[in-house]
Amino acid sequence: MKSQNFQEKLEKILMPIATKISNQRHLAAVRNAMTVLIPLTIIGGIFALLAAPPVNPESLTGVGFFDNFLLSWYNWSKANNAILMLPYRLTIGSISIYLAGAVAFRLAERYNIPKIESCVSATVVFLIIAGAPIKTTEAGNAIPLSGLGAGSMFNAIIVSLIVVEIINFCIKHDVSIKMPDAVPPNVAAPFKILIPLTISLVGFLLLDALCQSVAGFGLNALLTNIMTPLLSATESFPSFILLLLISQTLWFFGIHGDNMINPIVTPIITANIALNMEAYNSGAEMTHIFAGQFHVYWSGWVTGWAILIAMFIVAKSEQLRTICKLAPLSTLFNINEPLVFGIPTVLNIFMLIPMLICIFLNISVAYFLTYIGFLGKPYILLPGTTPAPLAAFLSTMDWKAPIVWFILCAINVIILIPFIKKHDQQLLKQEKSIEEK
Repeated sequence: MKSQNFQEKLEKILMPIATKISNQRHLAAVRNAMTVLIPLTIIGGIFALLAAPPVNPESLTGVGFFDNFLLSWYNWSKANNAILMLPYRLTIGSISIYLAGAVAFRLAERYNIPKIESCVSATVVFLIIAGAPIKTTEAGNAIPLSGLGAGSMFNAIIVSLIVVEIINFCIKHDVSIKMPDAVPPNVAAPFKILIPLTISLVGFLLLDALCQSVAGFGLNALLTNIMTPLLSATESFPSFILLLLISQTLWFFGIHGDNMINPIVTPIITANIALNMEAYNSGAEMTHIFAGQFHVYWSGWVTGWAILIAMFIVAKSEQLRTICKLAPLSTLFNINEPLVFGIPTVLNIFMLIPMLICIFLNISVAYFLTYIGFLGKPYILLPGTTPAPLAAFLSTMDWKAPIVWFILCAINVIILIPFIKKHDQQLLKQEKSIEEK
C-alpha cells in the first residue's frame, strides 16, 4: 500500500511535467516532423552505401567468393555512381528543405491555421537564406546543395517555427487578406498567408543582407555558428548518459521515459546521422557518435535481450516462465513492452538497480570504443525493428560491433542474474501463498 501511495503521489508530480514536455507545441512539431524524415534517411543511407561500399580494393586479393563479391560491388558502384548518388542527394543531401516544410506543417496543425500554405511558406523562406548565393554555371543558374543538407537542419527548424508564428499572429489579429464568404476555402486559404509570407520574406532577406554586410557571411552561416557549440554540449557523453538514466528511472515509476526525452534526443540524433552520412559520402571523417539508433542498440536493446536470457537461466516462477514463452519474438525485434510490463519493472527495485548499471556500462563502453576508433561511427539509419546485433553491424558496417554487442549482452546477463533470481524467489512465494489459500 505504501509503495502504491508513493507511486500515486509521484505520478501526480511527474505526469503533468511529462505531459507538458510531450505536448509543448514547438517540441511536438519538431519531434513529429522528424518522424516524417525517417523514410528519407533510410533510403538515403541505403543508396549512399550502394554508391560508396566500405571496401578498400587494394586490401582485397580477389581470391575467394567474398573478395570477388566485394570487388564486384566496388566496380559496379564506381561505374554507376552518378545514378546511385541521385537518390542520396535528393534525400539526405537536401534534407533541410523537407524538414522546414514538415516542421511548419506540424506546427500549423497545432495552431489550426492553413497547413499546406504554411509548409510552402516556410520552405520558400528557408530556401532564400540557405540556397543563397545562387551560382552561375555554364548550364545556367544553380542553387548549391551545401546549405540544404544535414548541416542546416536546425536552421530549418528555427526558420520554420518563426515563419509559422508570424503567420499565426497575423491570422489571429486579422492581418490578412479576407476573401468573400462565397469563395471556396481552398481558394481563400492562400490569400490568408499572403501578408505574413511577405513579412517573413522581407524580414529574413533584410536579416541575411545585414549579416552579409556586417559579418561577411549570410544568416544561414550565422545560425550554424551559433547552434554548433550548443549542439556539441547537448550531444556530449554526460548529457546523453544522464538523459538515458532519467528515462530508465521514469520507467521505474510507471512513466513512459522515452516520451520524456524524445523531444530533446530525436532532433539531435536525426541531424547527426545525416551529417555522418554526408561525411562518409564525401570521404571526410565522421564526427558524431550519438547518431541514429546508437543510444538504443547499445542500451535498452542490449538489456532487453539480457533480461530474457537471464530469465531463461534462473526463472522458476510461473509468471517469469510464461514471459519466457511469450517475449522472445517481440524482444528479437526490439519490442520490450512484454518484459517491461510482464516482469514488471515498474516499482521493482530488483530491476531498476541492474538496469541503471547495465545502461551506464553499455553506453560508456560503446562510446569509449567508438571514440578511440575501435568501433565505427553510425552512419546508416535502419528500421526500428532490425534485430539489435544486426543493427549494430549494419549502422556502422563494422564487423566488430556485433561482437562487442554480444560481449556486453553476456556481461549484462551476469549482472542481472542475481537480481532476477531474487525477484523470482519473491514471485514463487506469492504463487505458493495463493495456492495454499
